[in-house]
Amino acid sequence: MTTNHELPAQYDPGETERAIYQRWVDAGIFSAEEKRSRRNGGDREPFVVVMPPPNVTAVLHMGHGLNNTVQDVIVRWRRMVGDETLWVPGTDHAGIATQNIIEKQLAAEGKSKADLGRDAFVVRTVAFVAETGGEILRQLRAIGASADWNRTAYTFSPELSLGVREAFVQLYERGLIYRGHRVIHWCPRCLTSLSDEEAEHTEETGNLYEIAYRIADFENMRASSLPASAPHVITGWVRVATTRPETMLGDVALAVHPDDSRYNWLIGQHVLIPITDVRIPVIGDEYVDPAFGTGVVKITPAHDPNDFEVGKRHKLPMPVIMAPDGTMANGVDADSRVPADLLGIDRFEARERIVRALEKTKQLGHVRPHQHAVRHCYRCDTVVEPRLSDQWFVKMEPLAKPALKAVRDGTIRILPERWEAVYVNWLENIRDWNISRQLWWGHRIPVWYCDKCDSVIVSRTDVAACNKCGGSVRQDEDVLDTWFSSWLFPISTLGWPDKNSAALAAFYPTDDLITAPEILFFWVARMIMAGYAFMDAPPFHTVYLTGTVRDMNHVKMSKSLGNGIDPLDVVTQFGADALRYTVISGMGMGADLMLDHRDLERSFAPGRNFATKLWNIGRFLLGNVGGTPVRSVDELRDTDLTLPDRWILGRLNATVLECDAALGPARPENGKWRPEERYSGLRLSEYSEAARRFVWNDLADWYLETTKGRIGVAGDDSEVARAVLTHSFDWALRLLHPIMPFITETLWQRLPFPVDADRSEFLAVAPWPIPHLGSKEERAAMASFDLVCDAVRAVRQIRSDYAIPPGKSIDVAVQSRANETLFRDHAQLIGRLSRSAVSVGGKPTEAGAAHAVLPDGSEVIVPLGGLVDLTKECGKLRAELEQLETQLDALSKRLQNEGFTKRAPANVVEAERKKEQDWTKRRVQLAEKVSALCGG
Repeated sequence: MTTNHELPAQYDPGETERAIYQRWVDAGIFSAEEKRSRRNGGDREPFVVVMPPPNVTAVLHMGHGLNNTVQDVIVRWRRMVGDETLWVPGTDHAGIATQNIIEKQLAAEGKSKADLGRDAFVVRTVAFVAETGGEILRQLRAIGASADWNRTAYTFSPELSLGVREAFVQLYERGLIYRGHRVIHWCPRCLTSLSDEEAEHTEETGNLYEIAYRIADFENMRASSLPASAPHVITGWVRVATTRPETMLGDVALAVHPDDSRYNWLIGQHVLIPITDVRIPVIGDEYVDPAFGTGVVKITPAHDPNDFEVGKRHKLPMPVIMAPDGTMANGVDADSRVPADLLGIDRFEARERIVRALEKTKQLGHVRPHQHAVRHCYRCDTVVEPRLSDQWFVKMEPLAKPALKAVRDGTIRILPERWEAVYVNWLENIRDWNISRQLWWGHRIPVWYCDKCDSVIVSRTDVAACNKCGGSVRQDEDVLDTWFSSWLFPISTLGWPDKNSAALAAFYPTDDLITAPEILFFWVARMIMAGYAFMDAPPFHTVYLTGTVRDMNHVKMSKSLGNGIDPLDVVTQFGADALRYTVISGMGMGADLMLDHRDLERSFAPGRNFATKLWNIGRFLLGNVGGTPVRSVDELRDTDLTLPDRWILGRLNATVLECDAALGPARPENGKWRPEERYSGLRLSEYSEAARRFVWNDLADWYLETTKGRIGVAGDDSEVARAVLTHSFDWALRLLHPIMPFITETLWQRLPFPVDADRSEFLAVAPWPIPHLGSKEERAAMASFDLVCDAVRAVRQIRSDYAIPPGKSIDVAVQSRANETLFRDHAQLIGRLSRSAVSVGGKPTEAGAAHAVLPDGSEVIVPLGGLVDLTKECGKLRAELEQLETQLDALSKRLQNEGFTKRAPANVVEAERKKEQDWTKRRVQLAEKVSALCGG
């Protein structure tokens, strides 16, 4: 066993963390075994967490640092409790992101993907991923992630790809996947369609343009046939408001509300599109909001989803007037709607040109600033273009029903609870999922077409020829949305679609899903749907949504914004434990974590300082306890224990209970959360504070000090103190281990244990502390020693108040009716901890002394004669009291003045009332000090 003398004065994480981590890996303590799971006949409850798979091209950032630290804390906790714990790591092939990287590489070489061709492009991408992919998983080891690396999954692996095909075919066979011709979200930069969730709303200020459309054949209309309410009887024009003038070239109708008397006389008439003079009808449709704009809307079915629905109802043509890259073009059914001078022009440049042309023809009316939601690609932030095309869709409503029910009936809980309403609202209004992407990197859609007999073949295996006519076939060019593979992650990583998989039987359903709220819809909700669709069971029972890492201006950290923090830099400077403790202690349930990227010292000071404190406590404790075996606390009799011994053991037990309550129930009983448990637990900052407070305040500040006169002195009491101190530190290290695994393992390995102790090889798998209920006698002992501590605090406070030098010994008298024996028995301890000579009982000192009253009514008295200049001190106190009374009188009069309380802002008035309360309390304290010290 290593002795304390080999512990350096300072903890060096860089020297120890890699070695400790490798020892854990070599010992296989992160590996889970199916046969040990109770579901497979073993003796352990399984506890499973699936890691949100980062993009295969990603590098570690603080968002990963936060999320994976939270996962690791929970996983390490359950491993110590004794569960058969599995943390499944993996990466996502990231269709759009990875293809963009390869295309940029090709562009730098003066090439495009078309120059390579599809097969060669895929080969190059596979090689790139094989060379650089998965780096982030290696980086996660540096922060202590205890995942089962032997089970590392990859969404594009042959095993998981098999599950993707199975899911597609199953849903198609159930009638839940179909090919639809409709308007979808299109990214002109990534050149692919996007789902509703991938086209993110951003509130922006644009313009609302009023454009005048000329009424066709207006000159032939008789004025007597027009209603008096018609706003354009004389001019012959209809004004339309739009935010996108460039789409005007794809208009196929103007629409008005059938009940709008201003315009319903126009229904059945025609107007001419400005610039092109294409003739289009005026239709009536209840979709139109008469209060928006002018009350007339343009209908462009190929470039607006609402217009598309109107177009279907009225059987209107749907010309496409933009190319996939967002430039103006005469696409499907457009003929020559786009003028030659606009062909090939970017949509936003075309907007400006069209506006200038409308100004020239005096067809541009008011242009007003307009706040509206604009969708952007979630990958590249390009403004998304609605576009009519053929895509594959999943019918979501049938899949959403069990996922909605699971959250409503308590089968699944969502923390923090505020996200539950967001989840429910999305599922109640869910739209079909566009799953096809116009990419080359990804799972090719398993659909083949026979041009000879027009057969459509959906198959689990590749198709070489048509199964009807024997003709040649071609596979669908599109690939599946990356989320279509990752929504299967909780089941595909455990062997599905092989329902006889031992891993699936042992570890499904999983337990906790820890992730960021921004993928609640992209991933979490879809995983729940997939769990029910393919396994008829929820994939997990708890969804924990962490906060976001932000800088001091509350801006989300991002490498592109230059405000990010590299977790590996933090690990290099301060160690992984400092990073982990800072993250866990600084995040409330779902609260954002604020860090200063310009000052890592300050940002990670909480973790660095606590690691330093813990190391110093360990060195001091181990230096006193020594390396020889200690007695077991279980064999100690109550009569062997001193009051401080009983107090620290009671505080330790209370801390374990507090940590357990903060961490909460690990799983619901009988498959559903009880109402009182539904939102409890996973309060990790509360758990970390309870553990920190015990080791820093209770153990180091108090109990360790009480043992200094006991350990090293021959006799049984010394061995009792060694046993209690070692046991308390042992359990403290166990409580802290999930948060700070490296330093706790290092210190724990050096602890002496009882000779016959069943000691684990590693703290990482040592049993989690098991508390007892606590007895009345234990609580009484704790309360008694708390009074002793209160007495010490009182003396220390008096020293501080009167600036008595720390090294100066003072006299202290304690007066107590209820607990005189207690204070007499511990007078020497109180004196040693407060550097004073303590007497108990006797006559109280009158003037010239400082007084403090303890919670039980006992009084601590410190004579100040010879310690301070009483005349000078009394003068200072009286002057301070007089000044405070003057200020308090003025403040009270101000608060009694209705002119102030009614006119001043409520927060200002409230602040002044709080100040009055504080000053009043301070006045009482000063008056008492003057009375005690100066005699009135």
